[in-house]
Amino acid sequence: MKVSKLLGQRFKNAPSDCIIESHALMTRGGYMKYMANGIYSLFMPAKRITKKIEAIIRDEMDKADGQEVMFPVAMPASLWEESGRYESVGSELARWKDRSGNKMILGMTHEEAAVHLARDTASSYADYPFMIYQIQTKFRDEPRARGGLIRVREFTMKDAYSFHTSEEDLDRYYDIQFKAYENIFRRAGAKNVIPVKSDSGMMGGNVSHEFILLTEIGEDSIAICPDCGYSANMEAADVIVKNEAGKVEELEKVLTPDCKTIEDVVKFLGTDVLSSAKAVVYQRNADDTYVVAFIRGDLEVNETKLRNYVKAEIHPATITEESGIVAGFIGPMGLPKNVTVVFDKSLEGIESLVCGANEENYHFKGFNIARECGKVEYADVAKIFEGGICPVCGKPHITISKGIEVGNIFKLGTKYTKSMDMTYLDANGEAQYPIMGCYGIGVGRLAASICQESHDDFGPIWPMSIAPWQVEVCNLRCDDETVNAQASKLYEDLTAAGVEVLYDDRNIRPGAMFADADLFGIPVRVVVSPKTAERGVFEVSFRDKSWKGDLPIDGAVEEIKKIVEEQLAKYR
Repeated sequence: MKVSKLLGQRFKNAPSDCIIESHALMTRGGYMKYMANGIYSLFMPAKRITKKIEAIIRDEMDKADGQEVMFPVAMPASLWEESGRYESVGSELARWKDRSGNKMILGMTHEEAAVHLARDTASSYADYPFMIYQIQTKFRDEPRARGGLIRVREFTMKDAYSFHTSEEDLDRYYDIQFKAYENIFRRAGAKNVIPVKSDSGMMGGNVSHEFILLTEIGEDSIAICPDCGYSANMEAADVIVKNEAGKVEELEKVLTPDCKTIEDVVKFLGTDVLSSAKAVVYQRNADDTYVVAFIRGDLEVNETKLRNYVKAEIHPATITEESGIVAGFIGPMGLPKNVTVVFDKSLEGIESLVCGANEENYHFKGFNIARECGKVEYADVAKIFEGGICPVCGKPHITISKGIEVGNIFKLGTKYTKSMDMTYLDANGEAQYPIMGCYGIGVGRLAASICQESHDDFGPIWPMSIAPWQVEVCNLRCDDETVNAQASKLYEDLTAAGVEVLYDDRNIRPGAMFADADLFGIPVRVVVSPKTAERGVFEVSFRDKSWKGDLPIDGAVEEIKKIVEEQLAKYR
């Protein structure tokens, strides 16, 4: 490809709203063009990068016995009504009616379509297991589109769905996909991707992992133990605390005027925050009934954990006078009967607590949960914190890092096959529900994440495995007959040898050409100039600045091809 023929412009500066490096560089470098909020067109360089990522994904999915299929983007709402997600998923799901008045949706994920394709087809246990996958356009009306291709509304995604007749077989295949994902990210050149335990969210299922590319600009917070390698998303990280039991004391109601926060209470009473219980109040989205979570005073509630525990969508509460809840003085004893009470595990074992008395300006001292409330169930609904205890090795060395989710895998179980009545006949002729797994990777997001991870102040540094081209030839003097002949011949010979080459044949200043070359981010750069022609060499350098040298013109094609193959070998 010649730069003079390439559609797209490179810019010195990015628009002011490009606050993330990958967004700025991919906008400046002519990779993408904004069309609407979270919706972009891709120019040829970006399309070549995503095509290579897709090829890597296809190769790994095919090795895992995947069958590539294609689902529609537009689907009848009836499929999602079968699964129950038409109502349960929020406004992210694009709902509309066709010209006949039929309710339709745009696919943000395709579990329902996968079940629709397979049911009535895989009717016998002999048809199992199998996995189907696609690389397809999705639309999610994301309210917080940001960072260019990092978080968008329309995107390309690989989603795969496996079907099994036993949990053991799903476990076996889940491990195969786990390893395939590690291979995909390694081959694509993502250097800092780690698997983490995660929350299944709207997908359902009880086991899931996210693959997180660690970067400070990430929206996801990850709990990591540097000692044993434990890692989990904040929404799924187990919280372990060690409590001093203390002595059993008599229950005492004490006046605490205007002490509505845990900090005010412990300061007023001169007690330890580690022996206090604070109340955090939510309401169910469905009916606005109250959920009160009691947690140790120094900790925070993890809303995702609480939602999963009460099995309902929730939101921070608005406490009214009619609720019977006394804001600022809430305690476990004396709450209205229609309030759901949740005790976090951080309170377990503390014999004497300070907590609200459910009366204006009063708190309890010496509150013993077992004595005052009877036998209760403790749940882990706390948010992990820096310096927390690792649930695997037991060391208090948990660190919190930021990252971007670039892939996920779920054990869905029978959530979709049951709701959509997909069955097969087992060896005894009895109807059973298949067990599903689900595996997704965002293609554009992975490309942008790798750019975020591998760049300098001047542009991306693309790995050889996904670079838009493998070699860039820079002709510094296209008006010089000798230089032009050497550069053009090198371009033609490398192309004939199977090397992917971008040839900058424009009559522009060297500084401008090199600035554009940095934005292209191509791994190998070959400069042809009057000086190199005089010396009978080509000047060769790597985009990551790890090597620079001269190659004799004779034999240069073979040497450059060898360099490309050596770099490609790192990603196989």
